[in-house]
Amino acid sequence: MRYFITGTAGFIGFHLARRLLEDGHEVFGIDGMTQYYNLKLKEARNAALAQFPSFTGRIGMLEDNGFLREAVMAAKPDVMIHLAAQAGVRYSLENPKAYLDSNLVGTWNILELAKELQIGHLMLASTSSVYGANPEVPFRESDKTDEPLTFYAATKKATELMAHSYAHLYKFPITAFRFFTVYGPWGRPDMALFKFAKAMLDGQPIEIYGEGKMSRDFTYIEDLVEAIVRLSAVAPAEANRVTKPGVSDTLSHQAPFRVVNLGGGQPVGLMEFVETIEKAMGQPAIRKMLPMQKGDVPRTFAAPDLLQALTGYTPSTTVEEGVKAFVEWYLDQGRALE
Repeated sequence: MRYFITGTAGFIGFHLARRLLEDGHEVFGIDGMTQYYNLKLKEARNAALAQFPSFTGRIGMLEDNGFLREAVMAAKPDVMIHLAAQAGVRYSLENPKAYLDSNLVGTWNILELAKELQIGHLMLASTSSVYGANPEVPFRESDKTDEPLTFYAATKKATELMAHSYAHLYKFPITAFRFFTVYGPWGRPDMALFKFAKAMLDGQPIEIYGEGKMSRDFTYIEDLVEAIVRLSAVAPAEANRVTKPGVSDTLSHQAPFRVVNLGGGQPVGLMEFVETIEKAMGQPAIRKMLPMQKGDVPRTFAAPDLLQALTGYTPSTTVEEGVKAFVEWYLDQGRALE
């Protein structure tokens, strides 16, 4: 099959593109190569993908509709997977316009092209941040998501709503998936695991927000990719509406549109996460305890039932396994790409 993926020089896009290429598919990828973090890491990911003859990569911004249109039309994809976005909850407090441009304008450009092509399946990345500080756990796709705590979360909720309207009006299938604290090798330097490992090696304190009382439903990158690959074969339609007792399908009654959590439903406390990193690094961390940051949520906790019902799969890599894999990559390659 032919896949068009946005953000292939990014953490998740790189892993997904590499998996699809290894499976024998054709991948056409684009990336803006923005300066949000060191380009050396993005360039290394791009170079790894370029080793595959069936990969075509181009550099350009989602907001540049002319560039995007030319790229999509050249790719003629069967499936489009839109991962590119301005990421980071905290950075949205500093530069909200970057989120407006990339996450809203860029996504609208993608929707317009998918409409024109009547794409077989459009997949859009959303986030667990849309649940805000929801006190009910685990977070279910049917839960209320109308109280975002950051502009980042607000833009992601907006992309879901925009996508539903396009699926309804133009009748092409769209799946929006909500990520839960993805981590692993080739991760972003602004992520906690990367920052903690670097600080520990540099002999610097690690900053632990919320006095360490937060918890996260950590999702290992390879598990996430497996879930996306499986979901790509399940374009939303009445034929695959889930009717299993105890599982609420989010398949719209007005459109071929569905929202799915991508998480394992096994949250881990922040202090346990720190201790796992210390064990994998073979050294203690200097801990600097800090209050909760503006926009942070106390916990994330996915209900994975719908993903399991649709694909027969639930992310299951333990934090111990995932952190160990990251530390091995970081010491071998990541340190040189900071």
